[in-house]
Amino acid sequence: MKRIRYCLLPAPMSVTGRSSSITNAFINAIIPVIEPTEEEELEALRILQIDPKHICCAYCGDKATEWDHLRPIISNQEPTGYITEIANLVPSCGKCNQSKGKSYWRTWMEGNARLSPKIRGVTDLMERVARLQSYEAWRQPRKIDFAAVVGAEMWHRHRQNWRSVLELLKKSQELASEIRSIVANAHLGPPI
Repeated sequence: MKRIRYCLLPAPMSVTGRSSSITNAFINAIIPVIEPTEEEELEALRILQIDPKHICCAYCGDKATEWDHLRPIISNQEPTGYITEIANLVPSCGKCNQSKGKSYWRTWMEGNARLSPKIRGVTDLMERVARLQSYEAWRQPRKIDFAAVVGAEMWHRHRQNWRSVLELLKKSQELASEIRSIVANAHLGPPI
């Protein structure tokens, strides 16, 4: 007979479980951030048909909590070349930002991803898509070839540092697993 679980234990932590966070940190650390002017912010909101006094998510209409990169700045562990600037940012709620991730915005909005606007039943989905298309046409975002700008040698050093940190995470996980096993197998005595 299967045991009923009353206590759901947390899964053991993994050092290597932070690999994507490390990768994102190495790429985000080199992405320029261009501060928009007030006029640029207001123009962006006008195109998206969002009231500046009540900023809502461009994707679903819920209250915005952050600004999302419309075009991802990271893909396949590499920078896409897009940077953080008003031409590549739209107001977003946390649900949409997390659900969209690195997906192309329109494919995600009209797709079946968990918490996508389509799946959540956003009633004015096609109007929102049209606004985002107008926004994309408003201004071409900058795209940078980081390796070409800084040179092959400096780019290689940055990427090598990233690989070294990931390798250290892997070695650290091996040691942590060994320690966990020794501790788990040790006679700890009855609980106090």
